Amino acid sequence: MNKEKLKEFCSSIGLKCVGIAGVGPYYDLEKIIKQKLSNGYFTGMEEEIIEKRVNPRLIMENAKSIIVCAFPYYVDEMEESNLSKYCYGEDYHIVAKRYLQQICDFLEEEINNFEYKFFVDNGPLVDRYLAYQSGIGYFGINNNIITDEYGSYIFIGYIVNNYEFYTDNPLPKTCIKCNKCVKYCPGNAILGNFELNPRRCLSYITQKKDDLSEEEINLIKENKMVFGCDICQEVCPHNKGISITNIEEFKTNLITKLDYNEINDISNKEFKRRYGNRAFSWRGKKIIQRNIEIILEKPK
Repeated sequence: MNKEKLKEFCSSIGLKCVGIAGVGPYYDLEKIIKQKLSNGYFTGMEEEIIEKRVNPRLIMENAKSIIVCAFPYYVDEMEESNLSKYCYGEDYHIVAKRYLQQICDFLEEEINNFEYKFFVDNGPLVDRYLAYQSGIGYFGINNNIITDEYGSYIFIGYIVNNYEFYTDNPLPKTCIKCNKCVKYCPGNAILGNFELNPRRCLSYITQKKDDLSEEEINLIKENKMVFGCDICQEVCPHNKGISITNIEEFKTNLITKLDYNEINDISNKEFKRRYGNRAFSWRGKKIIQRNIEIILEKPK
């Protein structure tokens, strides 16, 4: 079994951005993580044990390679949207895991004693680092991974496995460093040196459960985003003229705007029933309702 055959299969199910990363340990990444932590650039949502983030063999003792896949989700610009584009379609955790399972089912038939574990935004490893290492994209100053065909509008999933696929090489480039993302980031979270202070990111602030500061409340109010933020992607030249997603679940039954009256009038249980298969639902009704009330300046 070679990686070309694997990539042919992935292409046959609609996945064009697939690469192979090695299993490390990633000592260069370890230095970066330690520097970020010392600078306070963390949200608390990250894996706490650094070694788990840099050593895939702590996930699977006999790991020999990592299959990394990008799932494009760009559909188009929507007027009056108050949700990040990644929330428009079906929850990417659900969709991407279906695809990864298809890949693993295929490999189980092709490879004797194939073992695997796959993750979509729920594993300890740093998925953007894996995407870079596997050659499917390169880093932008805003810390997003940029692909040639789909820009930075991608989700990343990976399969840690016990088969030694030949690794791919990182792409020998970065973004054009125009600094538009730095200039237009509403929270000044993007620092211009490929570093990010995630605590100042509007996307993080819209998902924050703790009490919001006056500055954070004003950011939500001014930008009118109920969940997420796309500004650094919208101003990025690498996202001009990109391909629309070919993944059906990301371009049908779209929800691009949440209405206050609808959210206010339903119970928590009904919120989960109605929106449980959407990426914005994981924080629950209360956070969504809070953000809409801030935007509409509703009295508490």
